[in-house]
Amino acid sequence: MTAVTCELCPRGCVIPEGAAGDCRIRVNLGGRLRATTYGRPSAVHIDPMEKKPLYHFLPGAPVFSIATAGCNLHCLNCQNWQLSQRGGEEMEEIYRLDPPELVRAAREEGCRSIAYTYSDPIVFYEYVYDTAELAHAQRLANCFITAAYINREPLRKLCGVIDAVNADLKAFDDGFYRRVNGATLKPVLDALVTMREEGVWLEVTNLLIPTLNDDPAMIRRLARWVHDELGPGTPLHFSRFQPLYRMRNLPPTPVETLDLARREAKDVGMEHVYVGNVLGHEGNSTYCPRDGTLLIGRVGFMITHYALTPDGRCPSCNERIPGVWRSAELFGEQP
Repeated sequence: MTAVTCELCPRGCVIPEGAAGDCRIRVNLGGRLRATTYGRPSAVHIDPMEKKPLYHFLPGAPVFSIATAGCNLHCLNCQNWQLSQRGGEEMEEIYRLDPPELVRAAREEGCRSIAYTYSDPIVFYEYVYDTAELAHAQRLANCFITAAYINREPLRKLCGVIDAVNADLKAFDDGFYRRVNGATLKPVLDALVTMREEGVWLEVTNLLIPTLNDDPAMIRRLARWVHDELGPGTPLHFSRFQPLYRMRNLPPTPVETLDLARREAKDVGMEHVYVGNVLGHEGNSTYCPRDGTLLIGRVGFMITHYALTPDGRCPSCNERIPGVWRSAELFGEQP
């Protein structure tokens, strides 16, 4: 029997005939690697773009969101563990949506974009790629919500059909990645740089977990790396932890910690720093980095105020705010 090496992510699983890799869904069938969840999403929803969270990409637009079982990380605090930590055969087949049916469903629901999300779409890479190609042909945008634990070669190919990414940067510490996520830090940093090089719109989220990755010095190092390697205009989201899965022993992140993280990031020069999972916090909203004008007011996932000009500028000082504000920017359509 022929074993197959999976080259998709840094784990490099060597998979015997009939067995699955660490992600539980990539299986060696007859010497060929197959993703058993291809065309079999276990979650299908229509979400606001802000839920991803993508704050500088088509704000307020509904996005057709899908996920399958499986993940190549094993985070102790996973909020979608019932989905991510199971194999495809463990999930009841609720939906059957091959790429053409998925694109058709998104269009019928009035969505201009598809998000691959909830679990990590890296593990259902082929399903994402084939769908994203068809989506582009139908003028639908593609959003990829990921922990970015992927090798550079397959990532570069994927960037050709992906328009926006929100990437989780779990901590700026390799030991944290090993203990809490079952992964390593460097491949994630390499992936984020690759996305920037390939011109994909990129936002970064850091979930702050009390006592584990909320040290101010670590937060500052993370923010400085994002500033230096990805650019000061990269939206950086600090998100509030809630006790879930195998990490129910810790309290929710104090709002004061999130406020501190936002200050640290602004102090190193980050221009758009957000606070997530705290309803009504001023860090939900977008402000002009030059004159402080409120540009997009948000309460949770709801937009309550929108003042950007059609070409994405501050109406007070004409500062260009980085982002993708209209689908015309993606497909060359007339606004």
